[in-house]
Amino acid sequence: MAKDKYHDLVRELLEDEGWTVTDDPLKYEIAMGGIEIDLGAEMLIGAEKEDIKIAVEIKSFIGHSRLHDLYKALGQFIFYLPFLKREDPNRILYLTIPEAAYKFFYKEPIIAKKITETNDIRYIIYNVKLRKIIQWQS
Repeated sequence: MAKDKYHDLVRELLEDEGWTVTDDPLKYEIAMGGIEIDLGAEMLIGAEKEDIKIAVEIKSFIGHSRLHDLYKALGQFIFYLPFLKREDPNRILYLTIPEAAYKFFYKEPIIAKKITETNDIRYIIYNVKLRKIIQWQS
């Protein structure tokens, strides 16, 4: 599977925030075949040494149409979510998108909010030029 253009950047940004990448890609076998989510990562937190595990689907939004890229990204996220909940229920799935694509999506705030809430979408929003994670949105 080909990596998205900003795959390595997002991995670097996560590692800079203290995440340990455990899988690149994170693979699961299902009856239809294998699925691959771009990254699996974890972070040790708190005095009790609990770990938070995440799965990260990275999207670059560099196609000919941001709207088409958005359809694909949301569809992929929605497809992965039930498999992840079944196979690895303690791992939280995030969709990473560039800040410009996130702002484009929220030009229709009511629709964006409904899609996000209905499908339990969590975002990691990053800025390519600043090479920085701008926001974690749960």
